Amino acid sequence: MNVLYTAHAHTTGGRTGHSETTDGRLKIDLSTPKELGGDNGQGTNPEQLFAAGYSACFMGALKFVASKEKVSIPADASIDAHIGIGPRDDGAGFGITAKLEIKVPGLERAVVEDLVNKADVVCPYSHATRGNIEKTLVVL
Repeated sequence: MNVLYTAHAHTTGGRTGHSETTDGRLKIDLSTPKELGGDNGQGTNPEQLFAAGYSACFMGALKFVASKEKVSIPADASIDAHIGIGPRDDGAGFGITAKLEIKVPGLERAVVEDLVNKADVVCPYSHATRGNIEKTLVVL
């Protein structure tokens, strides 16, 4: 693979620590949700970051495949990502689930579903997680 861009982040303290990118554009405190035994502090968590990253990346992939087919994705299109975490059934650790709810107003549902299926092939997050997590794509 020809790498075009590499993001760099430095994290200390794990789920109750701090992360920042080496370019200084992102500086965040991390907190563990109450549901995972944490104090539900003011910081974000890896699942929220994954939800933001996956939904943004998938929207980019959706726009990419749409442009190839001369379809315009409206500015009010949106993706709501739901990332779940919990113990795996094998008892050996934790796993995540992903559900993306895709809204593309003004386009026929069949067109959006076709574009979503194609975006799922193009999106690097979808590719990286394919077969590794329970994933659901819903066109609303």
